[in-house]
Amino acid sequence: MATNICVSMLNGHIMSEMKPWRINHYSMEAFHKLMPWCLLLEVIGLLKMGIGGVTISDVRGFGAQGGSTERQAGSEFSEDNFVAKVKLETVVSKEQVEKVIAKIIKEARTGEIGDGKIFLTPVSDVIRVPTGEHGENAERMTSEPSDMSFTVTA
Repeated sequence: MATNICVSMLNGHIMSEMKPWRINHYSMEAFHKLMPWCLLLEVIGLLKMGIGGVTISDVRGFGAQGGSTERQAGSEFSEDNFVAKVKLETVVSKEQVEKVIAKIIKEARTGEIGDGKIFLTPVSDVIRVPTGEHGENAERMTSEPSDMSFTVTA
């Protein structure tokens, strides 16, 4: 049985097809309805676990809840089929994956439609832009557990 291998060059480095046995990091994307209290608990929990960075984005979309419907003057209407959601992104080592998933589920689960989904994607390499370092030398994705405090503004 033949195996096709994709090989390309990037800045002098040979980038070959992703090999699962070499995957040391995973990109995690968690989407759920906009619940600021849950988001703060998730981020604080991840920082306390030693996760070195998290990106939060306000996004719009729909899933099982099918979008929002408003009532005005006794009539139902829908401005659009998109619901305000939050997207939490981070890259973690494979040793951290299960703990991070458990923390996100613990803080985001309400039992209601819109609790969201978590997507896990293998990361074939990590490159630190300022230095050009690859892999283990570039990762530095974990930090000491953080005691950062957050301020919520409305």
